[in-house]
Amino acid sequence: MLSGRFLENRHVVITGGGHGIGGSIAEAMAALGASLSLLGRDPWKLEAHAAMLRELGVAVETFACDVADEAAVEQAFAASRERLGDAHVLVNNAGQAESAAFADTDRALWERMLGVNLTGSYLCARQVLPAMLQARAGRIVNIASTAGLRGYPKTAAYCAAKHGVIGLTRALALETAKSGVTVNAVCPGYTDTAMAQRAVDGLSAALGKSADEARQMLTRINPLGRLVTPDEVAATVAWLCSPDAGAITGQSIPVAGGEVM
Repeated sequence: MLSGRFLENRHVVITGGGHGIGGSIAEAMAALGASLSLLGRDPWKLEAHAAMLRELGVAVETFACDVADEAAVEQAFAASRERLGDAHVLVNNAGQAESAAFADTDRALWERMLGVNLTGSYLCARQVLPAMLQARAGRIVNIASTAGLRGYPKTAAYCAAKHGVIGLTRALALETAKSGVTVNAVCPGYTDTAMAQRAVDGLSAALGKSADEARQMLTRINPLGRLVTPDEVAATVAWLCSPDAGAITGQSIPVAGGEVM
């Protein structure tokens, strides 16, 4: 864990911030002194996590928001700015994964994957970037995936969306390189969250495997032989938001135990 409270008096917006990787990122940012805006589709889950974070002595606001809905994003960010001021950090963490063979990937599935994983990152970045550019300071961290660095079978729409997130990251980093704003992507491998459990359940049902056998299929992908932890992803995000990472921009950093080199 990074030392000090270098995010004191800084406003951090985290999408999908109520649980899983987003929840761990929120905890890491709170420990560094940040005031937090947590966005997500489940207000009960958001508020439950916020209540725990407030015990660390930081301000936490929650906003129900589907990041694929432009009007909802505009409303949530306007309310966030009104309560906590302009965002100094944006973590685009909200995401969704569904698997299907390409022949079974209909337009609705395709649009869902691009909507929440890629368009959502675009919409949220547009909300914070003008103030960051004016301040000549800011951090945008996009949570992509190893699926944005390689392909996986039966996940064409998800892989396409996460590759798009990395392309967006690289292009925006070049546009903002001289402005004091950095833009990076963090690319977790299979992480010990509810999303990974759904992958285990899907493998178990599709292949007739036990839950343990299905989980071993996922962990074999990681040379460490285990799932990544949400805290390991959060620590990488926190470092990218630190003063020491001011020269790091346009990068896509795998947190995957050597799965992707």
